[in-house]
Amino acid sequence: MSAAQHRPAVLVVFCRRPAIGTGKQRLAAEIGTAQAAEIATLLLATTLEDARSWPGPVVLAPSEAEDADWAATLLPRSATIIPQTAGNLGERLQGIDCRVRATQPGAVIYVGSDAPVLSEADYAAARKALMHHDVVLAPALDGGVTLMGARCPWPELAGLPWSSDQLCAALAAHCVAQGLDVATLQPVRYDVDLATDLQRLCADLRTDVRPARRILYRKLCSLGYSPG
Repeated sequence: MSAAQHRPAVLVVFCRRPAIGTGKQRLAAEIGTAQAAEIATLLLATTLEDARSWPGPVVLAPSEAEDADWAATLLPRSATIIPQTAGNLGERLQGIDCRVRATQPGAVIYVGSDAPVLSEADYAAARKALMHHDVVLAPALDGGVTLMGARCPWPELAGLPWSSDQLCAALAAHCVAQGLDVATLQPVRYDVDLATDLQRLCADLRTDVRPARRILYRKLCSLGYSPG
């Protein structure tokens, strides 16, 4: 095993500064822009909760360069701030990946800020998978991914069907075609894009004891989403 494989995995959080009218547009169309912005803030808090306890380096990647100072205030622990650049999600991810690997070779795991059902068991499984595989993917119910990681630079990602229900399958096939060994995590999780996701999330968070999840759960209950 190489020295890079012995390094703790890096967690990279892709995030957008929550604001009314920015992000979560499908959710905003259903529940209103103000409530969607509040939900986005609480969703981000759950991801930051996970980042605080990550057993390795953390990188925060805000969607806008002008939000670098904001991102630097998000965690009470050391974190590197690398703003995203222009392009589709694949291009932005590849740009961040190149910069991270310039100083921290080895396993790098990427998450967004809208999959609060990811658990420590999921993160641990991803880290373990990258000890034996080149790539790890956590499929989402909508055909995307809730987590993706690699212990080597990604193959060209720009041409993949980002934000589509074909992404996970296409990403896995693309990596295999480039000679990479791909592990897929189970069970399949989901991210939050629609009001129906909030209903499911309320039920799933009912017994979750993590503090940021408790706050999100109480908010969902106050909006009338029944835990079932």
